[in-house]
Amino acid sequence: MDERILEQVLTRYQYSFVEKVYAEENEEHDLLMDVFGISPILKKENRQYWGRELGMCWQLLVVEICRAYCTSFQPAFKVGSDEPCDLIVDRYAIDTKYRIGSGDSGTLKKFKSYGQLLRTYKYEPILLILREDNLPAAIAACQIGTWQVYTGDDSFVFLQRISNFDLKSFLIQRVGAFPVNR
Repeated sequence: MDERILEQVLTRYQYSFVEKVYAEENEEHDLLMDVFGISPILKKENRQYWGRELGMCWQLLVVEICRAYCTSFQPAFKVGSDEPCDLIVDRYAIDTKYRIGSGDSGTLKKFKSYGQLLRTYKYEPILLILREDNLPAAIAACQIGTWQVYTGDDSFVFLQRISNFDLKSFLIQRVGAFPVNR
């Protein structure tokens, strides 16, 4: 794999982060924040914005790694208007999340139903969550929905197991390399 593709994803988000204007709260900290030099104070300005954008960055990194290294890679598929996972590798239907913090009933209902839906297509639903500070009710809903949930380091381990690419080391080597100077 040409690692420049991953660095292009990081560069694109670096520019996006620098240009964004916003306002809100968050004290948590993670490896992806370190790559961009995003402090909890900066993230506090708008938790929803940073969560959404870091989540999309996480998703794109995972997708690009699997596209490059997993011969059985397939992009997300739609079932009606729903997209119950981000990608497929072998029999794994993989969805990525930066963090699950929503406990609203609609979100929990989707977590419960999507896992079962994916199983009807003979896929094993896998959820790769970068952060560990997730809402317990949301994690429980995923597990009830038959998702195999990996958080934090376990997500990196699973990704490396299926792709033979060590994203955690890749990101550690790039801590501070894509600074968001605002």
